[in-house]
Amino acid sequence: MAFDIEMIKKVYEKMPARIEAARKTLGRPLTLAEKILYSHLDASFELKNYQRGKDYVDFNPDRVAMQDATAQMALLQFMQAGRPKVAVPSSVHCDHLIQAKVGAKADLDRAKTESEEVFDFLSSVSNKYGIGFWKPGAGIIHQIVLENYAFPGGMMIGTDSHTVNAGGLGMIAIGVGGADACDVMAGLPWELKMPKLIGVKLTGKLNGWASAKDIILKVAGILTVKGGTDKIIEYFGEGAQSLSCTGKGTICNMGAEVGATTSTFGYDDSMSRYLKATGRADVATLADAIKQHLMGDAEVYADPKKYFDEVIEINLSELEPYVNGPFTPDLANPISKLKAEATKNGWPLKVEYGLIGSCTNSSYEDISRSISIVKQLKAKGLKPKSQFMINPGSEQIRYTIERDGFLKELNDVGAILLTNACGPCIGMWDRPGADKQEKNTIVHSFNRNFAKRADGNPNTHAFVTSPEMVTALAIAGDLGFNPITDTLTNDKGEQVKLDPPSGDELPTKGFAVEDAGYQAPAADGSGVKVMVSPTSKRLQLLDPFAAWNGADFKGLKLLIKAKGKCTTDHISMAGPWLKFRGHLDNISNNMLIGAINAFNGKADSVKNQLNGTFESVPAVQRQYKAQNIGSIVVGDENYGEGSSREHAAMEPRHLGVKVVLVKSFARIHETNLKKQGMLGITFANPADYDKIQEDDVIDILGLTSFTPGVPLTVVLNHKDGSKEEFKANHSYNAQQIEWFKAGGALNIIRASVKA
Repeated sequence: MAFDIEMIKKVYEKMPARIEAARKTLGRPLTLAEKILYSHLDASFELKNYQRGKDYVDFNPDRVAMQDATAQMALLQFMQAGRPKVAVPSSVHCDHLIQAKVGAKADLDRAKTESEEVFDFLSSVSNKYGIGFWKPGAGIIHQIVLENYAFPGGMMIGTDSHTVNAGGLGMIAIGVGGADACDVMAGLPWELKMPKLIGVKLTGKLNGWASAKDIILKVAGILTVKGGTDKIIEYFGEGAQSLSCTGKGTICNMGAEVGATTSTFGYDDSMSRYLKATGRADVATLADAIKQHLMGDAEVYADPKKYFDEVIEINLSELEPYVNGPFTPDLANPISKLKAEATKNGWPLKVEYGLIGSCTNSSYEDISRSISIVKQLKAKGLKPKSQFMINPGSEQIRYTIERDGFLKELNDVGAILLTNACGPCIGMWDRPGADKQEKNTIVHSFNRNFAKRADGNPNTHAFVTSPEMVTALAIAGDLGFNPITDTLTNDKGEQVKLDPPSGDELPTKGFAVEDAGYQAPAADGSGVKVMVSPTSKRLQLLDPFAAWNGADFKGLKLLIKAKGKCTTDHISMAGPWLKFRGHLDNISNNMLIGAINAFNGKADSVKNQLNGTFESVPAVQRQYKAQNIGSIVVGDENYGEGSSREHAAMEPRHLGVKVVLVKSFARIHETNLKKQGMLGITFANPADYDKIQEDDVIDILGLTSFTPGVPLTVVLNHKDGSKEEFKANHSYNAQQIEWFKAGGALNIIRASVKA
């Protein structure tokens, strides 16, 4: 039986009537996304036609999921909220703090020792507050959620941008910061700007080397990394129904790479099969009974341009494999053109590593299709020319593929099995020789390929593709190899061609596992003690942020004017810094060290206005804080794209940055700034970015009458004594302005408990 089955029953009992009421009020057919959103509308909000991309609306999510790196800060905040137990079903998954180095067992054992303090903290907090806990090695959060918690028509938030993976089971699942998770776990509604809707109509059927991954790689090329911002992508059509449930999950997972709020698919037979295969026949039965409510209305799909803000159509029968990159997941290269592009741009053609797995592509189907290619090697007289690595998505997947002989096939060709964890996908990879920073190429089935993300080497050209294409390129050792048309030379000097991949959607013998790694919370956690040592370098209890002093911000020093792409990896790096995710002061030493200073083109080198020297960003900011001097960060387009990590908002807040002024924000990061009581504003005229000078002292005027929809004024006090001023827009609503005034949303929650 499924987890939280009674909660799911209640959702399904209320859903039909709520959807019918919404359809009647809006006076038109509804998309699937609208059905789920309106059926989760908070009771305090009027049922009406909320304007997409403009109106802020409160919702009641059904559950919360957290991974270990972000759960630390989320739960440290929840501990301040004063609640005895989480108000909605919640779970914690230990998948980020396990470094890939030697192999599965050795790496897991080392992680358990190195991060014992953090794992014990998360385990005890989960036990105390009624949270399901998945131990280190149990698997990657999004795969575990898909296998155990996701359900069609549900709404979930998670403290990881790839929470959206659960859209593969027909959910509205959205990545958020820990403060949002804290609100929902405390029993409060969750706020979201009503998203615009993108409809993607899929026709035809995949064939040959094409896979579900290629659908989202093509979509990424169409929409770019910010084309989905504040939008939900809803997939439909005969092509959508031909995909496996886990294939749908892969597509939804990488929707985060186009900035989408989330992505989803309507309930169909593939979802029913997956639910039954993963021990949730009871959920499938419930979903079958209200199936018509778990997909968009027929009229919507018959005339999608009438109901969606944007429509994309893709014929799967004509889709070819894509290999996206390097350095950004939206640089879409069809395999037929990749060699020419690589040659033209000087990308290294030799493939050093092929990596498969991660939350994006670690299903049984993914691995079985990869294995179908591996099995050809012996018969065709071939050996991989690249190092091959795999990290399964869950212990259930690992156990099942071992039973079915897949691990032996991988071992026979020299592949390295990594822990059931994120590993290289999030930079937790101790890659030999990466410190030499040599120019090289790797291919992987992950979702992101920003510079330095996988191995810390800025010269590693990482390419995103499907597991089957990773396998083919690793065998060839050549980025320019096209398995559809090209041949390989075998050990006899013969030219041989790889056969297209094939695989089982689900294991024919069913899934199996001995110990999935789950720990249920105590029935009564009131007596559970949560200990945090005051001398710990890994964990630090939080102090509330100070409330706004009621005055305009004046005399702010320019800390950095960041140029170009500035993701949450640039603002708060992962990799070796993950160990400090529960210690705000220590992790603040990585604040903006990856951002490029527009004035000198360097990372982690900014002018200290106190002495005129160039120093590390956090070092300069700590000096400003010590003298009680406020500062401002200036950024470019889509500032804060990438991971949901709220540390990228909390670190500037902790160190005394008052304002972040950019051309545009990524959705999650903008919300995180607001939640922490920061002022996040945008240039009314993006060209005003060029007016910012290195020694500027900046004033922000209009805060004393801070009002929704009313721009603020930015005054630049230049070093030569001249001044310039311009308008800056903001998207704060009345409630968010109260967060700002209170010094953060958590301060309001805490005050409400005391009241």
